[in-house]
Amino acid sequence: MIATVIEYEKVQEELRDLEKWLGRLQQSNPVGSKVLTKAGIRKMIARFHEELVVFEGSEEARQSKS
Repeated sequence: MIATVIEYEKVQEELRDLEKWLGRLQQSNPVGSKVLTKAGIRKMIARFHEELVVFEGSEEARQSKS
């Protein structure tokens, strides 16, 4: 779980990296190949999105914006 603004920023960076990786995999591998890898990356992306949303609604995020 994300607890600080620094962790939030790190997860955003990791999320961008995962999205780039997924994009490269989708371009270099036709539909049906490396399905498990793509599915795993999508699952990590979804988890990061969930964690970012939870943090954005937290007290820590509200305090850092002030």
